Amino acid sequence: MTGTISAILALSIPIIAILTTHFQKQTKLKHKMLIDAMELEKLKHQNFLIETEKMRLELDKMKIDK
Repeated sequence: MTGTISAILALSIPIIAILTTHFQKQTKLKHKMLIDAMELEKLKHQNFLIETEKMRLELDKMKIDK
């Protein structure tokens, strides 16, 4: 019985190490995805501001042309 418990404990250490490494990689990947998503949102916002300014300038030009 003691031998079985010792064997299980000895084999559980590498399994725990593998799982810990997996969770660390998964967390790093999620972090990178979050950073990329934030950068994408910044670009979308900049694009929106540029398009809005362009439309405002076009409207001003149309008012002047009348």
